[in-house]
Amino acid sequence: MWMIGPLGFGAPWLLLALGVLPLLWLILRAVPPAPIRRRFPGISLLLGLSDDEAQTDRTPWWLLALRLSALAAVIIGFAGPVLNPRVQQASTAPLLIIADGTWADAPVWDARIARIDTLLDEAHRAGRQAALAMLSAPGALPAFVPAATLRQNLPGFTANPWEPNAAVLTAWSDTFDGTFDTFWLSDGLARDSRAPLLAALEQHGTVRVLQSPRMIMALRPLSYEGGAVEISAMRSPTGTATQAQIDAIGLDPAGTERLLASAPLLFDAGQAEAEVSLTLPPELRNRVTRFEITGQRSAAAVLLTDDALARREIALLTSTNSAEGPELLSPLHYLREALSPSADLIEGLLSEMLLANPNVIILADVANIAPDDATALAAWVEAGGMLVRFAGPQLARSDVARQQEDVLLPVRLRNGGRTVGGAMSWGAPKALAAFASDGPFAGLSIPPDITVSAQVLAQPGPELSGRVIAQLTDGTPLVTRKTLGNGQIVLFHVTANAEWSTLPLSGLFVQMLERLAISARPLAVAADGLEGTFWSAQRLLDAQGTLRDADELPPVDGAALATATAGPDLPPGLYAGTDRQLALNAVAPDRAVLAPAAWPSHIAVEGMQAIRTLPLKGMLIAAALVMLMLDLIASMWLAGRLHSQSVAHKQSVAHKAAALIVALMIITPAPGQAQTPDANNDEAAIAATTEVILAHVLTGDARIDETAAAGLLGLSRALYQRTSIEPGRPVGIDIETSELAFFPFLYWPVTASQPLPSSAAYDKLNRYLRSGGMILFDTRDADIGGFGSATPEGRMLQAIARPLAIPALEPLPQDHVLTRAFYLLQAFPGRYNSPEIWVEASAGGQAADGMPFRNLNDGVTPVVIGGNDWAAAWAVEENGTPMFPIGRGMAGERQREIAIRFGINLLMHALTGNYKSDQVHVPALLERLGQ
Repeated sequence: MWMIGPLGFGAPWLLLALGVLPLLWLILRAVPPAPIRRRFPGISLLLGLSDDEAQTDRTPWWLLALRLSALAAVIIGFAGPVLNPRVQQASTAPLLIIADGTWADAPVWDARIARIDTLLDEAHRAGRQAALAMLSAPGALPAFVPAATLRQNLPGFTANPWEPNAAVLTAWSDTFDGTFDTFWLSDGLARDSRAPLLAALEQHGTVRVLQSPRMIMALRPLSYEGGAVEISAMRSPTGTATQAQIDAIGLDPAGTERLLASAPLLFDAGQAEAEVSLTLPPELRNRVTRFEITGQRSAAAVLLTDDALARREIALLTSTNSAEGPELLSPLHYLREALSPSADLIEGLLSEMLLANPNVIILADVANIAPDDATALAAWVEAGGMLVRFAGPQLARSDVARQQEDVLLPVRLRNGGRTVGGAMSWGAPKALAAFASDGPFAGLSIPPDITVSAQVLAQPGPELSGRVIAQLTDGTPLVTRKTLGNGQIVLFHVTANAEWSTLPLSGLFVQMLERLAISARPLAVAADGLEGTFWSAQRLLDAQGTLRDADELPPVDGAALATATAGPDLPPGLYAGTDRQLALNAVAPDRAVLAPAAWPSHIAVEGMQAIRTLPLKGMLIAAALVMLMLDLIASMWLAGRLHSQSVAHKQSVAHKAAALIVALMIITPAPGQAQTPDANNDEAAIAATTEVILAHVLTGDARIDETAAAGLLGLSRALYQRTSIEPGRPVGIDIETSELAFFPFLYWPVTASQPLPSSAAYDKLNRYLRSGGMILFDTRDADIGGFGSATPEGRMLQAIARPLAIPALEPLPQDHVLTRAFYLLQAFPGRYNSPEIWVEASAGGQAADGMPFRNLNDGVTPVVIGGNDWAAAWAVEENGTPMFPIGRGMAGERQREIAIRFGINLLMHALTGNYKSDQVHVPALLERLGQ
């Protein structure tokens, strides 16, 4: 194909005929020759006479130009002009197709697969071998095989919820060998690994790049300050001011996932970052499982939460008045300092604390507990609570747990206490011994300046060794623990202040509390804080940001989990320890900014949305015909046939002109536009009631509304061609202002950002449903989240449907009248093929013996709910060609046909009710079913 800029010609040799046009101009100007003028006296006898026909002595220049233009249009048209043709690369070298395959690719992954499929098809037709690799998990360099073989593996080629590793890509590029061309599908983000890899690929052949200009958003790890959750987001590229929405998703008391809170996220013009602050009540905050950006289907747009956000409620109690004396000597001072940043503290009477049902109760130097309170406290521990006790002078002087073990203490205590390092002591202050590798404090480093100068001693016994979880260097217990029912009781054998030891003055004190799950994990976890612990993957994020149950994966070392970024060996998700969870998100904490990838000027870069290839031959031939018709009219005018004085001739000319106008109207028809009926437009209302008009609800999204209109147009044409229904042109309606009673059927595409109807609109909708109207709610999400789903569209559908008078629903039963209203159907696909479709629940009943279905003549279901994107499957252009691809090959066209049949069944059901459930139809249906 010969190219001139974006214009290509399939038969460029025909353009040589354009060189004849100047010569033709000269010939037409010279022939016929101009007449010689002579004076003839008798000419005066002809004055005043008129001639019905006239002929010019020379063809006007503008008429010659019109004729030559028509001829040029014919020549150029037959040369096969195509605007923005897809030029095949003349190469026989193997083709390596690589995709970044990251979370940034996830929203457009279907388009990526379609482009890869096209590349493999082109390579197959060119006889080229191909290989396919993903940079987020490159592995070994794949071998080049026939392109048709790779096309069979495309369904398993999916994006990953992490980014490529630079070191891995460097090692991977060192394995390149031989000559091959590369097509790189970029996710659009700049990385340090791009330039070295591009240089390595160019050493082996040409490189082409596909990169789509689109908005990419990602969430950074959250922070918790001043009682508010601070969330920071990034975007690429920067541009005009953009507003998004942050949703807090969590479980309600019934265990169902709900939208708990939301807040706007505003990117100022030219800014790459935005922040939002969410202030949530503790009860609501503890239920949050993740934050996400509405409408962004990407792992980076989801921020998983763990125990870092679920602040615990901790009750503090001491036997002394902490308000008296210096604050630093208060038994609760250091506990408040250690716990207040990450927990909600409660102080008061023990009976009041138990009523609040906190997560942990801490008793600082409390010796004697009232019997009723002790009984209630023991029951609370057995139910799963944690009781932490600190020793002190009062516990050392009391006789608690001296003669026998106390229920609320983990071990028996010896009389008195132990003092070390003083004038009457046994020796120097003691240091802490290394923590056991199988204990809760395993891996914590012990500062050398921590010493213990006094403690209460445990009574030796056979059970003591199994209850010691920390001890001094001389082997005396420092922390003991026992289980009571489903709960635990822990005793620190030192005070909670600095009176008996320097432990409360150190960071180790906070780490020990955290290991005991007393305080919530700080938002930034140090590696040494998790050293020695192991975590199992519980739920993992996929590239689209959906949480799925994890397969059996080996446990992960806690230190690696605290410092590592997401990757093939450590996918993002929730990891569970012995008694808490840790979240690993897709975006690395050290990721500073999202920047668009820039490519060298010599690299050919195409966008994801390929420029539409437009053949121009038909338009040029049509233009030539129009110019020839104009030439005919001009020739008649020059010959005097259009201004004749004969009445009959004038009528003939008028008839010819009318025929010409009709012909021009047929050549260039103007598509009619249906009016949107409303209560104040009588003409439109009359038009709407004289024919069947399908309507779709306007969402405010131009692309979605255009697809809905095209879908109903395709369905209307199918109804016209296959049934006795002759619908008019479909219309889009505004449910706030339009009258709904004119339409038997409404198609409602649900988007995540559309506004909720007003109260007046809900009144109209409920009247419409009660009066026999039908609404098809289409979330267009393939129902990946299930009914009541976790997708943004599913949650918006829940919000829209909540005030509607919708009856009880059930999945579409196999014997529902929709399966046989016109066609016999067993599946109801659209652009997607999810089987989950919901309709009004039937009244029940059993089918009679030998009958294929129940006799359910119960009217029309007012709503049909699904997510198969039916409008995209029905959508056609004005010329009748399908607007969107469905599946691949003949299987996709078969799915489109079934989708059209479902639409016809749906409209027949809406217009005729359940008459097909009458028993009179049974013999015919049984015959069709082969029974």
